Amino acid sequence: MFGGGGGMNPRKMQQMMEQMGIDVTEIDAEEVVITTTDGRELVFSDADVTQMDARGQETYQILGQPEEREATAAVESGDADAEADSDEPEIPDSDVEIVVQRTGASEEEARAALKGADGDLATAIATLE
Repeated sequence: MFGGGGGMNPRKMQQMMEQMGIDVTEIDAEEVVITTTDGRELVFSDADVTQMDARGQETYQILGQPEEREATAAVESGDADAEADSDEPEIPDSDVEIVVQRTGASEEEARAALKGADGDLATAIATLE
């Protein structure tokens, strides 16, 4: 596509990326871990990581060979309840305060209403009014 023997000159490539508004930064990463939804981890040790910023949109490129293992973050941190509580939404104190102010309910009632509404402020307020 570009002709020549084996690719484009890296300096020319850098100039073209700058003209398009793309900033490229090499990240000196020791390890990159990707945790999948099915409970596996892809661990890249000594990976080459590049961050590209194209007009505010950041993209990361990881080059390396991953090891695959079972996700163990909750067990290793000693937080055995992390998996049990993962289905409950985390209710920010600021949301509890908003519900208390709007409804006059106690903090406990507001937190319970927010949990019952899966963190939805409008539903929690409507429930308590």
